[in-house]
Amino acid sequence: MKRLDGQVIVITGASSGLGAQLAFDAATLGAEVVLMARTGEKLVEVQERIAHATGKEPLLYTLDVANVEEVRAVFDALLQKVTPHVLINNAGFGVFDSFHEANLSDIQHMLQTNVMGTMACTQAVLGAMRQHGRGHIINIASQAGKLSTPKSTGYAASKHAVLGFTNGLRMELAGTGIAVTAVNPGPIATNFFATADPSGNYVNNVKRWMLTPQAVSKAVLGAISSRRREVNIPRLMGIGSTLYQLFPRLVETLGGKAFHQK
Repeated sequence: MKRLDGQVIVITGASSGLGAQLAFDAATLGAEVVLMARTGEKLVEVQERIAHATGKEPLLYTLDVANVEEVRAVFDALLQKVTPHVLINNAGFGVFDSFHEANLSDIQHMLQTNVMGTMACTQAVLGAMRQHGRGHIINIASQAGKLSTPKSTGYAASKHAVLGFTNGLRMELAGTGIAVTAVNPGPIATNFFATADPSGNYVNNVKRWMLTPQAVSKAVLGAISSRRREVNIPRLMGIGSTLYQLFPRLVETLGGKAFHQK
């Protein structure tokens, strides 16, 4: 893994799970990390862990990315101190349920957090990145953004939107020195499923596919130096989503039983 010395990396959703792992790993590789999340107490715990390991105390900001006005205010304050080299839009959540039983307010909140939160944070740093002629936006999407499955209609819709936004933005920013990367992980062993799957059924059914936060973090941070347009992990799921684009009916038929495991 290449060093990230001197790079200012902003990470949303940094208080736990993948975000906390990204923050710790980036900091130990020499980056100056900026932690953002809704839960201040957990953020402080991550900050202290990083400070103990590296001797440097990262900046932290309490932020609900679903609140666009709050995003603007927090990033305005941040930009008075530093100019980010990398923004990792990691904040997000999911709720798995059959659509006819789904709470539309949950779906609305998912869209506001997963989609508008990503857009708002991105827009907040783009001006500074364009002015400096360099930068990198990394959006944590999902394999669900490429291949929808039963009981994840709302979540999949939000991640399809993130991918659409990411791909369009990449083309807009061509030639500016700003890279845009989509990361599409499969299921990760984090507290994400405490909200998404309280029953534990889905987690039990996909244990063999479950990724560790460490593995996903390594893939994400590796994309900073490679500036890849897209990262799919695990590779087999990436192949499956590609096949779905080519043969959707066949994949839906063959994968019918597996897709209903939530």
